[in-house]
Amino acid sequence: MRQVTVTEHVLLHQTKSPAASGQFTTLLYDLILAAKIIARGVNKAGLLDILGATGEINVQGEQVQKLDELANRTLIHRMERTGVLCAMASEENADLIRIPDKFKRGEYILIFDPLDGSSNIDVNINVGTIFSIHKRISPSDEDVTLADVLQRGTEQVAAGYFLYGSSTMLVYSSGQGVHGFTLDPSVGEFLLSHPDIRIPERGKVYSVNESYYHYWDEPTRRIVNHFKGTDNDRGAPYSLRYVGSLVADFHRNLLNGGIFMYPMDYRIPSKPQGKLRLMCEASPLAFVAEQAGGAAIDGNRRILDIQPGELHERVPLFIGSAKDVAVVSEMYAQARQD
Repeated sequence: MRQVTVTEHVLLHQTKSPAASGQFTTLLYDLILAAKIIARGVNKAGLLDILGATGEINVQGEQVQKLDELANRTLIHRMERTGVLCAMASEENADLIRIPDKFKRGEYILIFDPLDGSSNIDVNINVGTIFSIHKRISPSDEDVTLADVLQRGTEQVAAGYFLYGSSTMLVYSSGQGVHGFTLDPSVGEFLLSHPDIRIPERGKVYSVNESYYHYWDEPTRRIVNHFKGTDNDRGAPYSLRYVGSLVADFHRNLLNGGIFMYPMDYRIPSKPQGKLRLMCEASPLAFVAEQAGGAAIDGNRRILDIQPGELHERVPLFIGSAKDVAVVSEMYAQARQD
């Protein structure tokens, strides 16, 4: 059977998408090259002394892992040379990353989490790179500004993730459905392995860190208990599956159905908040989920409708099968009326 590469798929099947351009193909090619380099580092981490923490703390207040730093450096180095970007934003960098004057600039903006789930690296659990692609909104002859980056998720040109596990996968959407590609190491190409992914309308799995149960408000506890109990549309408890690596948990539920939940919590009583970053985690995965027939909300609002107010804004996230996410929306709405 003839195998289809990512580039072939973009050229043959994405012609109606705003991403269908030579510049986008170039961007995707270099993003894939960066991911191959990161995948090589992940696969050899134990041999190359790149396990563990660097001793530094990132802008999120989290320990920087050695592979985090490698992935971030690799992406910035490769992507600033593509000639099609005007700016980037990374979970690991406090500020907007502008393309240096010595490189050609384009119209695209790349936002990424270089290595999601990196706290699991030392125990050999799947990690991934999440990415979001926008087009600038200011004139090309002006300096790119933060306003060019702070766009709603609905304005994404494309979004997706690379999953580094027993095999390396690319799952992405440019607004024409969701497609998965698996890296064939023998030829060095990502080949189409999961065409037109559709998430089941209802799943059998819920994913949440239940250790925070006592930090949740009462409506959130009722929602989690709904999925754990028998008084639901399935008439049976959902199975708990929680890896603690967002991209791994999302990927499993995307293929098999289910819901991932990271609710707002009250660990800091005076400042309840969600944990996940809107622009480099929640928004790109919400784009993928919706394109696959799923849904994503913060408990009240559709994730893709949220107007970011800052680069590293955090939100609660409920994402997955459409009917499971609808239950969450309905239960929170009822709680607000009570």
